[in-house]
Amino acid sequence: MNLIFASLLTASGAAPQQPSAWPTILMFGAIIVVMWLFMIRPQRKQQKELQEFRSGLKKGDKVVTVGGIYGEIVEVNDKTALIRVDGDVKLRVDKQGLVKDYSEAEQK
Repeated sequence: MNLIFASLLTASGAAPQQPSAWPTILMFGAIIVVMWLFMIRPQRKQQKELQEFRSGLKKGDKVVTVGGIYGEIVEVNDKTALIRVDGDVKLRVDKQGLVKDYSEAEQK
């Protein structure tokens, strides 16, 4: 039916108009902006804070590993840290495995 209607319009001299692409482009642009504001930007901020935490580690800081092990830093190298877990038990962990400083949380 549409084919017949379209052929009648073209035969009469009126060409069918294409719909505008601007609303679709604007909608995709708005989706990208919203995703950036609510997903990408906060994640980058969190990654920056975590990197600053890891680069600022020093002896005596109380930290938590990714695996949930609590300890106190004894020694810090470029890529690793030696943490005291309990008594004389010490673990060498990668700095990327340290996620939180809990010494401030205990004081509150």
